[in-house]
Amino acid sequence: MVVEAVRLLITLVLTAVGFQLGDTLSDRYPDAFGFSDTASVVGAVIGAGVGYVGGGMFGRGFRKRLEVAPERLVARVSGPTLFAGAFGVITGLLVGFVLSIPVVLLLPPAIGWSTASLLVLLLILVAVRVFMARADELLAVAGLRSRIPLRGVSLQEDEKAHLIDSSAAIDGRLLALVQSGLVEGRLWVPAFVVDELQGLADSADAGIRRRGRRGLEALEALHTATSEFLVLEESVPEFEDVDAKLIQLAGRAGARLVTTDYNLSKAAELRGIVVLNPSVLGEKLKPIVSTGEAVVVSISKAGKGEDQGVAYLDDGTMVVVEEAGDLIGNEVEVVVTSTTRTAVGRMLFARPIS
Repeated sequence: MVVEAVRLLITLVLTAVGFQLGDTLSDRYPDAFGFSDTASVVGAVIGAGVGYVGGGMFGRGFRKRLEVAPERLVARVSGPTLFAGAFGVITGLLVGFVLSIPVVLLLPPAIGWSTASLLVLLLILVAVRVFMARADELLAVAGLRSRIPLRGVSLQEDEKAHLIDSSAAIDGRLLALVQSGLVEGRLWVPAFVVDELQGLADSADAGIRRRGRRGLEALEALHTATSEFLVLEESVPEFEDVDAKLIQLAGRAGARLVTTDYNLSKAAELRGIVVLNPSVLGEKLKPIVSTGEAVVVSISKAGKGEDQGVAYLDDGTMVVVEEAGDLIGNEVEVVVTSTTRTAVGRMLFARPIS
């Protein structure tokens, strides 16, 4: 069906072009043809023959590309780029339509319509290439995407590279580790991780939306702070789960995986991948608050237990304060009574001093 449609379109166009050329020749050289319509008929027949043969060949090639191109396009091109390409089609179509109006009015009908069609097609192709090449900048200007450049590098082996997941971006401590020199080498973030954070930032839930925006802001800060920050275009289409994609990419490149996700860390370590957890590293580097030490905290919310309040130190350590149910929203000096370690880090228990 595709071959026949393409062949018919090309045959009609070339028939019209041949007819118009023959008519023009008969007007210029009337003595060369016995009848005034002979040249037009001959031109139309030649155009139809060339269109039928050439259109069939072009149609078969077009059908083969049409069968393969969509799958390759979806696998290799990110969603934002496809969106920008679609917008480019619309823009090229509108601009081409406006510019083709004088062409149709000034030229003979057969040549005018053919030229206008080619002009529209050319402008669509140019617009698609330009819009896809600048997809991220255009979407960022429109407020539909962060200003993180998605056009980066392809995967390559690098044992010193660090592959960043969404949890590490949301955690936010990676920037400080990079600036202090504790983390060196290339910083890779896959495009699908940026898409994941963008999805969180667009969530209807305020808490999830805040986490997504914090992750995007952290990646933007990394991009500004170091030239080693690169975005991977690898999509890993054979896996749907983001964690599986990350493990696969880290294994292929021999890179280190940067994540605060406990389950992802364990799964990666079982496959021989070196894991860097900014949360664990931060726990080891931050000053230790010991039992009996006094600190000033701000009670932010009620705890699970009766008359408990919850506060956080500057490094994010949770402090459960007894007898603080009526102190929510106040800064209180407390004394640490005990400490415990959980899967997510260290937790302190305290009581108000006064």
